[in-house]
Amino acid sequence: MQKDKILVADDEQSMREFLEIMFKKEGYQVSLASNGEEVLKLAEKEIFDLVLLDIRMPRLDGISALKKIKALSPETIVIMITAYASADTAIKAMKEGAYDYITKPFKVDEIKLIIKNALEKKNLQRENILLKQVVRDRYHFDNIIGQSSKMIALYDLLEKVAPTKTNILITGESGTGKELVAKAIHYNSPRKDKPFVTLNCGAIPEPLIESELFGHMKGAFTDAIATKKGLFELADEGTIFLDEISELPLLMQVKLLRVLQDREFKRVGGTDDIRVDVRIMSATNRDLEEAVREKRFREDLFYRLNVIQIKIPPLREKREDIPLLTTQFLKKYSEELNKNVSVISP
Repeated sequence: MQKDKILVADDEQSMREFLEIMFKKEGYQVSLASNGEEVLKLAEKEIFDLVLLDIRMPRLDGISALKKIKALSPETIVIMITAYASADTAIKAMKEGAYDYITKPFKVDEIKLIIKNALEKKNLQRENILLKQVVRDRYHFDNIIGQSSKMIALYDLLEKVAPTKTNILITGESGTGKELVAKAIHYNSPRKDKPFVTLNCGAIPEPLIESELFGHMKGAFTDAIATKKGLFELADEGTIFLDEISELPLLMQVKLLRVLQDREFKRVGGTDDIRVDVRIMSATNRDLEEAVREKRFREDLFYRLNVIQIKIPPLREKREDIPLLTTQFLKKYSEELNKNVSVISP
């Protein structure tokens, strides 16, 4: 793991040396500067995660150096340090982008904690940006593989429905990529920065489904040792994906229909109505219309879920995509297994 880079800028040699020893013991990579000009020379050569900057320095004062550091590297955290504390200089430093303000003399544990918290916050923000980028890249329409006429028609439909709020029913045989399509729609929609929550309706025991979807209050049943939010509440302003919707018991179908109609529900054991703004995508590998005819699935719920239906073709209907898929899987597993496999036999 790469060490965080800290630049210590102070005109007192003893202070620089003391902070260098302390930060190196904490595992940081440390550079030193004795005046504002040295700070800028170093900042122009490399990007620091954090700069500890004395306000009063020769050649270029700390506030001026702060402005130039922020212009060079906006993501660098700058913490001001001085023996001449005043409200005016603190406010001015904060306005120019300083993260915090420390006065001399300071406690060693205090400065360690401030540095640690600042860097942890920065690293979390960086990880969050990278994670969002990975999610966007992974679930972009380009990552649904296929160039057959049926797949091109599917891409066109996904681009049309992604920006809407409409409920979507995704149908297709097992293994055709229904959840991948649902995620692609969500992460290319205005809700992309909000939660994408999934529930496999066939994997949860019937007595627990209501609690899973709508949450419960403490004491609502034997094992309810604490109040718990349900998936609908967790998905507020985002998307909930109900896989294997055909497996939802009839009683829960009634309760789900009520949520679709009113956009509100009560937790199990609760009395307060909870309002949510959730887009619902559901998926099935069964014939839901047949289930409606056989009274195994409510007709009114079917029409609420099936506002737009996206049917994913099975591989046998898009055989021309097999070479593309083969190449993709070959590349993926060669990298994962560190094998130099370049071709698959006919």
